[in-house]
Amino acid sequence: MNRFVRGAILLAAAVASGAAAGTDWPQWRGPNRDGVSAETGLLKQWPPGGPPVVWTATGLGNGYGSVAVQGDRVFVQGTAGASSAVFCLKRQDGGKVWSRALGRSLDQDKGGGPRGTPTVDGDVLFALSEAGDLACLRVSDGGVVWARNILADFDGRNPTWLISESPLVDGAHVVVTPGGRGAGLVALDRKTGKTVWTTKDLSETAGYSSVIAADIQGVRTLITLTSASAVGVRASDGKLMWRYDKAANDTANITTPVLAGSRVFVTSAYNTGGALLQLRAENGGVRADEVYFTRDLMNHHGGVVFVNGYLYGYSNAILTCLEAATGKVQWRDRSVGKGSLTYADGRLYVLGESDTVGLVDASPAGYVERGRFQIADQGWPSWAHPVVAGGRLYLRNQGVIAVHDVSAR
Repeated sequence: MNRFVRGAILLAAAVASGAAAGTDWPQWRGPNRDGVSAETGLLKQWPPGGPPVVWTATGLGNGYGSVAVQGDRVFVQGTAGASSAVFCLKRQDGGKVWSRALGRSLDQDKGGGPRGTPTVDGDVLFALSEAGDLACLRVSDGGVVWARNILADFDGRNPTWLISESPLVDGAHVVVTPGGRGAGLVALDRKTGKTVWTTKDLSETAGYSSVIAADIQGVRTLITLTSASAVGVRASDGKLMWRYDKAANDTANITTPVLAGSRVFVTSAYNTGGALLQLRAENGGVRADEVYFTRDLMNHHGGVVFVNGYLYGYSNAILTCLEAATGKVQWRDRSVGKGSLTYADGRLYVLGESDTVGLVDASPAGYVERGRFQIADQGWPSWAHPVVAGGRLYLRNQGVIAVHDVSAR
């Protein structure tokens, strides 16, 4: 059965379970890896106490990764005993379908367990553990198609706070960041896991960011933040095309780059800032030119979204709106405290690391809040990004997922 037939079967099952077509969130930051949902028909104001809970799942162990939602299933990484694992749940009620251990789990002073989000692609998914164990699993039963360890295979070094990226599926390739010598980024064959290329001219160790892909005037480009810089790599052969280090720091570069047309916004915290880069195809490659650098959006790890010409994200602990073209600040607000965000139907869904969830207008006119509520403290900061899919808000906090109905019906 090919992945397209399998996808059709999953879609039919999703409709049967109450999930409408086109409402999946199959990977880190959604269908386009930009933190933006195309959904409409959602609540414009939350009731006191927040939107109603549809279901809650527990027993997922430790971890900071978000959820992937595809068809009638929800996928998340966590821990099971001493193992880093992937869990598959029913989208309808959160019931467990299967779990699969990837390898040993690692602990760390900021919390143990995986940090990444599974990437679902048709009848398989790809998951990368905090220890570098990368696996291709069958969606149906969690069976292993192939597996390898990217640190061992590419002489990489695990960063201080452990591997945190989510694999990128780009056509026939799976792209990850081992950070090894001559292997800053690598592309693997999606079906077999065999190495297709490595970045022979890029050996920077990995940051905590995840790779995105962009077509720049006919040149397919992979963009990420390493431990030292923002980089652009040609997707066909792994050639390093550009490098920009002004928006990177030497502690932790975490935020996934954000596309804004033919431009990309990259940012980090630790007293650094962000930059908008203009991308142009040139002589079979791509060049990146700084449009501006700003210290008004120093995003730590809560993500940035680009909506209708504006950038929204936390600058350290302050929710901030910038005009993307100029970097001009439109407004700043403490909101629910330092946290993460996603966008859907004219609103920002914000999750503070101290367990407060908020609904905020995505408008440059000013900060307007449309409701907030608390989730249960699980002993560590709430760092997993919120997800909106199928009229539901998914909130993962360590071993617990709570799903709220945010549809307006």
